[in-house]
Amino acid sequence: MTYSQAVLNGDRLALARLLTQVENNTPEGRAALIELFPHTGKAHLIGVTGAPGTGKSTLVNQLALLYRKAEDRRVAIVAVDPSSPFTGGAVLGDRVRMRDLSGDPDVFIRSMATRGSLGGLAQSTANMVQVFDAAGFDVIIIETVGAGQSEVDIARLAHTTLVVEAPGLGDDIQAIKAGILEIADILVINKADRSGVENTEKALKSMLELAHPTERVFRHHGSIMPAVAPKQDSSTPLMWVPPIQKTISIESKGIVELAEAIARHVTHLRQGGGWAVRERARLEVELEALIREALWNQFHEKVPQEQYESVLEKVVQRSVSPWEAVKELLKGRFK
Repeated sequence: MTYSQAVLNGDRLALARLLTQVENNTPEGRAALIELFPHTGKAHLIGVTGAPGTGKSTLVNQLALLYRKAEDRRVAIVAVDPSSPFTGGAVLGDRVRMRDLSGDPDVFIRSMATRGSLGGLAQSTANMVQVFDAAGFDVIIIETVGAGQSEVDIARLAHTTLVVEAPGLGDDIQAIKAGILEIADILVINKADRSGVENTEKALKSMLELAHPTERVFRHHGSIMPAVAPKQDSSTPLMWVPPIQKTISIESKGIVELAEAIARHVTHLRQGGGWAVRERARLEVELEALIREALWNQFHEKVPQEQYESVLEKVVQRSVSPWEAVKELLKGRFK
């Protein structure tokens, strides 16, 4: 039995092994992804991002518990940890914070390292999400690195994006400084029992009042891509205004209200056509990434390493510009 067949049959061990194959980009992993793709497109993808120290992992833990106990939904969690730029290693410690979920056969937690990828998401994250989707998980939660500067990638992958804030981090609003408020579908002020929560909420509300686009957009390769569909009829609201939800995740407070806000966002997307628009944008980004990878591999197959090194040396010596070097390397290679 192949990996893909075993995963579709609910084999948990096969699922774990396939995720490793996919993360390592092996031929077996790629073949399984091709077989599983027709079975995808059913799960709700929730992205959770924000500055370090805001309590994202604890929040994800409580949200997953609620989905399991209150709604009996199967939950998969992809927790992305940063790789060390020196050793290449990663702690992968999010599973330690999610021990409440251990032993539940309908919960699967997978930690993975960025391996040098920018934007808080490893390149294989999207493939892992597809595997979980095909395996029949209803909700897939993607928790990003939380670097705070390049988290727009999560908006390209998730249907609903939560940006998590916390008072007392030295700045009333880290999300604004990092430029990630625009990707938020729901703003979460976690650790709301701390002093300063009123200031954080006030700052978020002020920024929301200043920036009310008619549709949420994000830039991809310099062009603007919509993330919310235009108005369909007079009964459908034109835009989604991100609500601000206060939680104390360590005490399970505000989690029910957060889940209700997520449900309202899903309803908004489905009624307004935004769900299909986001699916299309997500798959387009994935397709473009695969095209770039294929072209890069093809380039290396056609251009001898000695020629590449020779042209690189000319660039280092400033005898040719990088643009001229590209023309020289590609000359006659691709028709």
